[in-house]
Amino acid sequence: MTEHDFKVAPVKPEISLADLEKVDVRVGTILAVEEVAGSDKLVKLTVNFGDRQRTIFSGMKQERDNPAEIAGKQALFVVNLAPRKMMGQVSEGMLFDIGFADGIKPCLAVSEQSMPDGARAG
Repeated sequence: MTEHDFKVAPVKPEISLADLEKVDVRVGTILAVEEVAGSDKLVKLTVNFGDRQRTIFSGMKQERDNPAEIAGKQALFVVNLAPRKMMGQVSEGMLFDIGFADGIKPCLAVSEQSMPDGARAG
């Protein structure tokens, strides 16, 4: 899809501030990006959140020529989703990216400057 083909999606239904406050979005540094055996979409991210590391799976394998290029970068993650089994392993959150839902090449949602791992958004 090109920029000229992009159409802005309708705004989702209104939510309350209380609903939004339930979502825990934090900065984390991606320490490692690994292939997931048997998957043509998933990569396994090891992410530092300051007081702990988590494993988070992301379906970015076909979106980037070299998914390992994001190792060492900070990004935003949803950290309070229920753990989810993927390809026989457990994912402990979700990478917060921009573009995938609109069918365009996604990019990482990142902070303007380096932040301490575990810093909260909102």
